[in-house]
This record gives sequence, C-alpha cells and structure tokens, in this order.
Amino acid sequence: MHSMLKRLKKKGFEERSSNHGRFHSRGSIEEDRNASKRFKPAQNIVSPGTLGPANRGRLLQALYDIGPSSRAELARFTGVSRGTIGGIVQPLIDQHVLTEGEVIPPSRAGGKPATKLWFSEDAKPICAVLLMCDRVCTCLVSLKGEVYAKHDALFPSGVTKASDAFQIVSGCVEKTISFSSLPVLGIGVAVAGSTETGATAGPSLSLYQDDFQVGTELTEKFGIPACVDQHARALLVGDRWFGQGRGQSNFAVVHTGEALTGALYLDGHLYRGPAGAGGEIGHTIVQLNGDVCPCGRRGCWETIASRRWLRNEAQARGLPRPHSLDAGSLVTLVNRGIDVARELLEEYAFNISVGLANLQQLVAPNCIILHGDVVNGGKPMIDLIEGSFRKLVLTPPDEEITLALCDCERVAALRGAAGLILSELLNFLI
Repeated sequence: MHSMLKRLKKKGFEERSSNHGRFHSRGSIEEDRNASKRFKPAQNIVSPGTLGPANRGRLLQALYDIGPSSRAELARFTGVSRGTIGGIVQPLIDQHVLTEGEVIPPSRAGGKPATKLWFSEDAKPICAVLLMCDRVCTCLVSLKGEVYAKHDALFPSGVTKASDAFQIVSGCVEKTISFSSLPVLGIGVAVAGSTETGATAGPSLSLYQDDFQVGTELTEKFGIPACVDQHARALLVGDRWFGQGRGQSNFAVVHTGEALTGALYLDGHLYRGPAGAGGEIGHTIVQLNGDVCPCGRRGCWETIASRRWLRNEAQARGLPRPHSLDAGSLVTLVNRGIDVARELLEEYAFNISVGLANLQQLVAPNCIILHGDVVNGGKPMIDLIEGSFRKLVLTPPDEEITLALCDCERVAALRGAAGLILSELLNFLI
C-alpha cells in the first residue's frame, strides 16, 4: 500500500504536511461575496511550488462545493489569483482529472470568454463496496458521482469462515474493476455495522469472524488503497461530496431501519470519536425505564423509532402483514382511510422527531439528512416529522434548520464508500 501511495503522490494525488487541512497564500484571504451564504470561502492556497499536490486537493474540494466553475470563480472562492488557479488546474486537465466544458460569454466590459471546469469522463473511477448482513454490493463511481458497473452477491447461509466470505466479496470487486478500461483509484468499503477506522467488526462479517481486516485484505489482493468505515458515516461522506451536504460546514445524517444510526459532520470534519464510537445516537436515552434495547439498556431512541418497533406495534394493533410493514406501506394504508394506520404513522413520526430534536439541541447541525425507512414514507412522513420537530426545538430567529430526505439509499452509501477514497487520496478535508 505504501508503494501505491507513493505513486499516487508523484501524480499529485496526496501530500501530508503540517499544513494538512489548510489553504495558505502570500496574500490575504478575501471572502467570496458572490457565494451562497451556506458556503464558507475556502481557506488560502499555498503557492504551487510549495504544496502543489495539497493545493490540487483543495481546488477539487472547492469544485465539489460550488459545482462547475470557471478559473475566475475558483480564484474568487479560494481568495487567490487567477494565475495561481491556472497553475493548479492545467496539470489536472493534463491528467484527465478535469475537463473544460461550458463557455461563459465575456461581460459587457469585454475580456476573454471563460470555460467551466468539471470532472472529466476520462478520470479514473473508484470501486465502492457496500457490505450488508446478507450480501455485498459493488460498483464503480466516477469523480462526478455517477454510479455504474454494479454487481451483487449473496452470502450463502452455509458460509462459516471469514476467508470464504472474503472470496465472495473479492470476486464481486474483481467483476466491477474489470468493467473499467482505466485503472481504479482505490476501493472504498461501507460496512453495515460498527467499525474502527481500517478494520471491521460489523454484522456483515461477524457471522464468520470478528475483526476481519477487510481493507488490508483488499489492498493486498488488488494492490490499491482500500478505506473502510461504518455505513452511517459512509452515508454522510456521500452526502458531503455528492449530495445535500455539499458545501455545508455542519450537518448530521440519521438512518432509520432495523437499527437507528447516525453520523456528524462538525466544523468541516467527520466526527468519528474514540475508536470510531462517535455518532451512536440511536442509543441516546429518550424513555426512562422504557423497553429493553438490543444493546441491553432501556429506553434507547432506537427502541421507539426503528422499523422493528414499527412492525411490533403494527402486529399489536392488528394491521395487515405487520412483519413486512415499513413507512411506505404504512402511508399506503393511511391513504386507504385506515384510522389505526394513521395513528401509528403519527406516533412513528413523533418518536423520530424526539431524537432529532435532541440531536439539534445538543450539537446544532442545522441540517439533518434522513436516510432509511423514513425515505419510504416520502412527503407525508417528512411533513409529520417536521411538524413535531419544529415544536420541540428552540430555533434562534436568525438560524435556518433543515430536515431533508436523501436520494436512493444504496446509491448514497456506495457514493459514500467512494468518498472515503477521495478524502484519503485527494487530500480532502473530511
């Protein structure tokens, strides 16, 4: 892996230094007054001769934040000269990372036409892996966030060894990688369970062997870097680079399903916590002496706001097919005029809003992106959640708080897995 990182470093894809995570220039930083208020101007950029590779990563980060942009727009956003931006951009064009696209006509004052810069179709893709309890999903993700070359494989019930499970995972990865005519930058892995950075101990592989080093094994087999993280954090990374978290300095992700998980992006960084334990918001206490949670404690948020709770309540209230019920099918029952279904939907939404309100009051992300079962309920579900949420939170008069539904969940997780590699190899802030 070290030799691979050295090769990437030579190509300008990574540089570690004491200035990691900062922009510097010889001049002062000017705020981009034309940028949206939700974007913070990027920090200064070092002159290309000093930290060129790091600067390239920061410029690409700016593109993800503000979208296709001209050199002049990037110069204003980053607070450096257009000449400095030009010196960073040209090698990226030569390496087929960026390409010039839409032409911007000159202003009435005259000058040369400008062109929008964006990611090239010929840029090397990333292999993304989503490990779930019963299957593995792989795909290629372009630097634009396009998902293609998907492959799925089930874990047979008879598999008992980690090595056998890994053969299924690596076979799926190999099929996906072989689809690309270009070398792959790396392999990003999202695991449906708890992880520590670089290792996994989640449900996807705990059936076979705990602490199986998926990232290390993938790197050794394919000779390219591999990054591994927990599912909710991967969702957050996907939202950060490709979704509704773009350009945000603070936001949170909450995933509802059989369990309830979350992740936090605070002051421009993903918060992992000691040993990767940060973001366990499903196990915050919302009911003293409440039901027993799978974690062994009572009253966790997960006990009243997960799909498991929903199905148990549906069965107790006599709703049809309770064991397969989700927010989407519950909304369908409500639309048929079933009063019991409407009452359950309102209670489910309220239970979710309680934890969201606690999250907002504690760390004030001001943008919470919802994934999982909530998305199945669509607008009726989010409207109910938001109605309760607004009553529970204290909203300062000058602040906007947003609840948002994600796009397709599996795509978001795969994009997030790819984002782990982007963050590592392109020296992004994450």
